Amino acid sequence: MFIQFQQNLSLSFEALRNWLRAQLYDCLIVGALWLYALHQLAVPGALLWAFVFGLMQFIPHFGPPLALLCPVLVMLFSGAPRMNYFSLLGVFAAIGALDALVLQPWLMRRKNRVPVWASILGPVVLGILIPFWGVVLAAPLLAVFWAVLGHRMGRPGAAQPGAEEQGGQRFSAEDEGVILPPDSPGKRRE
Repeated sequence: MFIQFQQNLSLSFEALRNWLRAQLYDCLIVGALWLYALHQLAVPGALLWAFVFGLMQFIPHFGPPLALLCPVLVMLFSGAPRMNYFSLLGVFAAIGALDALVLQPWLMRRKNRVPVWASILGPVVLGILIPFWGVVLAAPLLAVFWAVLGHRMGRPGAAQPGAEEQGGQRFSAEDEGVILPPDSPGKRRE
């Protein structure tokens, strides 16, 4: 019983570590997108505000709208044309949709082996069941749940995402768990 608890705890920490890596990648990608967009809109201090947007990605669903206030205020006091405000809101919607529907599911699949459908529907369902905390904690909870479930079901690579060898078989991290044929002694690996 204690060994099983220890395994589940180890799997949970590994899943949370991989979730944190995925969040860091997400922060970098979203920050780079915001840097490009703010530079194109000629917002003063674009590098600083892109950095703030990247950091605020750690606060799911509430961080990006809070980060949007800073560039809007800077544009207000710098006398930017009114059309730039609408462009900024459009960019905010586009980057938010790209992040929620493409980046987050892809990174969760890549780092934690969470299916795309679960990473899209998970926050919605948990937001209905546990209104505030369900939305905030959905991604790390999904990562832990799928790591433990994958280990229990014996899915290769589920317990340790990105593992190259398990049980004498090789798995490709790039192909997300596709079993590769074993190397034969006479053949060179390409």
